[in-house]
Amino acid sequence: MPAFNKILIANRGEIACRVMRTAIELGYRTVAVYSEADSDARHVKIADEAVCIGPAQVSQSYLRIEAIIEAARKTGADAIHPGYGFLSENADFARACEAAGIVFIGPTVEAIHLMGSKRLSKIAMLEAGVPCIPGYEGAAQDDETLASEAERIGYPLMIKASAGGGGRGMRLVQESSELLGQIRTARSEAQNAFGSGELILERAVIRPRHVEIQVFGDQHGNILYLGERDCSVQRRHQKVVEEAPCPVMTPELRRAMGEAAVKAAASVNYVGAGTVEFLLDASGEFFFLEMNTRLQVEHPVTELITGQDLVAWQIRVAEGQPLPLRQDEIRLTGHAMEVRLYAEDSAAGFLPQTGQVLRWEPELLSGVRIDHGLVEGQAVTPFYDPMLAKVIAYGETRDEARRKLVRAVEQCVLLGVNGNQRFLANLLKHPEFAAGNATTAFIVEHFADDPSLRPHTASLAELAMAAALLYQASAEARAHQPGLAGWRSAGSAPWRFVLKQGEHKHAVELDVLASGPQAQLRVRRGEEQLSVRLLASDGRWLTLELDGVRRRQAYHLEGERLWLYGEHGNLELLDVTHEPAGGQNAASCGAVKAPMDGAIVDVLIAEGASVSRGQLLVVLEAMKMEHPLKAGVDGIVRRVGVSQGDQVKSRQLLVEIEAVEA
Repeated sequence: MPAFNKILIANRGEIACRVMRTAIELGYRTVAVYSEADSDARHVKIADEAVCIGPAQVSQSYLRIEAIIEAARKTGADAIHPGYGFLSENADFARACEAAGIVFIGPTVEAIHLMGSKRLSKIAMLEAGVPCIPGYEGAAQDDETLASEAERIGYPLMIKASAGGGGRGMRLVQESSELLGQIRTARSEAQNAFGSGELILERAVIRPRHVEIQVFGDQHGNILYLGERDCSVQRRHQKVVEEAPCPVMTPELRRAMGEAAVKAAASVNYVGAGTVEFLLDASGEFFFLEMNTRLQVEHPVTELITGQDLVAWQIRVAEGQPLPLRQDEIRLTGHAMEVRLYAEDSAAGFLPQTGQVLRWEPELLSGVRIDHGLVEGQAVTPFYDPMLAKVIAYGETRDEARRKLVRAVEQCVLLGVNGNQRFLANLLKHPEFAAGNATTAFIVEHFADDPSLRPHTASLAELAMAAALLYQASAEARAHQPGLAGWRSAGSAPWRFVLKQGEHKHAVELDVLASGPQAQLRVRRGEEQLSVRLLASDGRWLTLELDGVRRRQAYHLEGERLWLYGEHGNLELLDVTHEPAGGQNAASCGAVKAPMDGAIVDVLIAEGASVSRGQLLVVLEAMKMEHPLKAGVDGIVRRVGVSQGDQVKSRQLLVEIEAVEA
């Protein structure tokens, strides 16, 4: 008899869906858990059974160990897969599963506890003979000790949250004058994110590659490695592109890093999937960074080049089966590359985005895999990480994989919420990345001026498509019949549209040159003009010719609001043609509004206070990150509309400042 029959996945989003896919293929029954905000989520729809475990806030749902154990008891689930994030590296959760007689599909409590602390794990790795970065990993955490140790280590150095990951609680310090301020920020962020403000210090390795080794252990003492992944392209210490194999890897270096990773895993009698992360410098020297005691976000690239299902390996190891292969049977073939699709606006400092997914339609190509948890109509809320999906491509060569990935990213239609597709596509097409030369400094050194990092102004082609769609909708409404046949005859008077993009308005004129099923139009903006021929539209796709070039355009139209998907991603336009003269007055620059839905972490000013431009006023927490909101003018605070702990909506007015002359 197998060790278990029904698996509860203690997670959400794309990883919950991905784990369920393999579990179902292996014949297991599945159970989803969900918060009130996720009641219509894809992972809930896929599972055989689902249990609501609390309100939207993670502390009241996905981090509630007792609620998840109770959901397993209620449904008869005899195993739990934690995915990644949330409770996946929580020793107390693994211990609670064990106490409840439920199989935890992951490593032992002892391994999770040790490797969950950067400080303790580094001490263990030093004792095991694994190469480590010089630094401080002591128990004393007072500012004086940390400052003294920083002087010993030298600058630049890294501050890292001992319990952290994902770039939170991590700061690069260039000189001693920055140290105490950065320590306080890192400690606060670590405490809020992980419940522990413990820090370590390390010498900063400049322009390294971030290379990680996938390891696997079973309950019979066998441990092996399945090649490496290069995760060097990062933004604020968060991975952007992951690929396998590493572009500069040699067989000798792979063996040395693999054996060091196995040594690290063996030192804690590791069982299950784990990843040992290293920094690799230009000389070929590598240093232990940390060990993640879970499945990684980027595990698909390893699956594609090895032909193995790592979730299936996890399940079989948890059942007590031995590893399915020996080290000498592992084969690496071809190249795989992955990027993470986030709900964020790269042109606004990568501000996380919230809203409703009005359209989700990725293009599936041969060799392309898309792991996601999206369904059209769902809300992207401020309560969870903004990652929506992973786009992964496989090719016989690195450049084939890269080329496929560019196309797949550009063709991922996401409307209603801004995504980072343009940023990702431009990055993948950058010559330095295409050549395989990217290090962790790539984005700062080579990508800081990319157009994807600046606001996009709607082009004439985009405005022409918008005007044509709005004209079509207006004509159909007047004719009370579907299609293009009810349009009015061409006349001399042009149609005029005013389209609002953010705070900017575009005025365009549309001439009807020929009406009917394939109307011919001319769209003008000032001296520019473009001929348009409408061919077909079905509410999702528009087919048209722009100056004789046929193209297919994804769109979503609701009343006066239109979303277009193109090379710049999600473009939202509002038809304000009939807005009263003067329109809606924009808020003064003394108004501080919430950039997204979220929770107020701190309010640093009071009514009547004098503030200066750039002064920190309010700290907003959304999607697991803190966002500082600052004064846009010098002035006097006339109103503070929020308090610490308040939940706020996007564009909600938080603080009003009366500007004063310098």
